[in-house]
Amino acid sequence: MRERAEEQTGGLAPCVGEQDVVDAERILGFSLPPLLRLLYLQVANGGFGPGYTLLPLVGDGRTAVAEYGPLRDSRPVYWPRGVLPILDWGCGMYAAVDCLAPDAPVLLFEPNAGPDDWADAWFLDSPSVAQWLTSWLDGTGWWEEEVMMAEDGPEPTPWPDAARRLAAGAGR
Repeated sequence: MRERAEEQTGGLAPCVGEQDVVDAERILGFSLPPLLRLLYLQVANGGFGPGYTLLPLVGDGRTAVAEYGPLRDSRPVYWPRGVLPILDWGCGMYAAVDCLAPDAPVLLFEPNAGPDDWADAWFLDSPSVAQWLTSWLDGTGWWEEEVMMAEDGPEPTPWPDAARRLAAGAGR
């Protein structure tokens, strides 16, 4: 993973320290899934991965922790508790990890269709962070141009827990 990340970027950002992760988890109010935690501790503090690359966890500028707060505080509620944005695809779209689910699925938030129900803007991108990263390493993710053009290419599916999770967060 680190080798591919270095190849992609030409030089990685420094990793975060254990205390940075502990502080981030305290601010967020939930723990990071083990693999996501390891990425930030052992590969880099963002700046690698598919598309526009992973957001840094912490630091100056845009970070996963800094993005989460305003998204969660929005009215109407369109961002579930425990779903951490990890990548900005542009045009309001995010890849995010459901940090409260045991398998840590990667979700796609795609608000551009102008849904009447925000649950319709949430999609399951990958069943786990590990599978999502494998798709990046193998070049088989839906975001890859060749995959998008293929008639039988994978596409994100509606996230079945979206409505329930959004409703649970509405009462804060």
